[in-house]
Amino acid sequence: MAAIFFGALSALSWGTGDFFGGLASRNAGPYRTALYGEAFGLLLLFGAAVYFHEAVTGWDKLFLSAAAGLGGAIGMLILYYAMSHGQMSIAAPVSALFTALLPVAAGTVIDGFPPLAKQIGFVVALAAIWMIAQEENKKSQLTRLSDLRLPLLAGLCFGLYFILMHEATRQTLLWPLITARSAGTLTVIVFVLARRDSWRVQRAVWPLIVLNAILDIGGNTFYILAGQGGRLDVAAVLSSLYPGATVILAWLILKERISLVQKLGILAALAAIALMTI
Repeated sequence: MAAIFFGALSALSWGTGDFFGGLASRNAGPYRTALYGEAFGLLLLFGAAVYFHEAVTGWDKLFLSAAAGLGGAIGMLILYYAMSHGQMSIAAPVSALFTALLPVAAGTVIDGFPPLAKQIGFVVALAAIWMIAQEENKKSQLTRLSDLRLPLLAGLCFGLYFILMHEATRQTLLWPLITARSAGTLTVIVFVLARRDSWRVQRAVWPLIVLNAILDIGGNTFYILAGQGGRLDVAAVLSSLYPGATVILAWLILKERISLVQKLGILAALAAIALMTI
């Protein structure tokens, strides 16, 4: 039950953070939003580590978490590129689906097959992730297999982040998060420097970036607690339902229309959570 509770909280926190990050990206651009969100989150984690006096974990765990942060940052940059240069309606669901598939496969190898109800819950959750991430009014259809390459690669990077962070945080929390965040921040800095983008952000956007950073840290923390309290695959699949929170907030606050497919996806997500509690 701990894995289910914290996994659901992780999805809620990540999805809400993505909503505010999306609002910030409309003015600051996705790469600057990601850069300052990563950097501010890193400052928060350092402050938490000082306050809680958490002991530094072993070098092997720090290496795993650094690799996780690097993979997560690369996945984010690939996804942003795919969404800006291809079909957003394909990039979002494909990357989200493969983010969950890889930890499911790893969880089966590490912990064995879960009970039948949880297996059914995984299938329903994966379908929910795909449906929630769909966008309405997209007339163009996928015609080339090459359109899947970048979203699939982004999803694999995110899936590796889930697996590596799970292994790095079995007994600790903050220092692996700090290491992962440091690697991710450096990756985005190098990318922004290479693009020669402006570093300036309007003052009105900063509250949105701060909210995005706080909620992203919350999503990571709840995911780790979910993994510590249960199976990797349960934690990863539930955390991957985060697009549902983003869609609901866009409906409530921005008055964006939720399509029938997205509504069915949200209902499927609730059904998947119920199945995993059996």
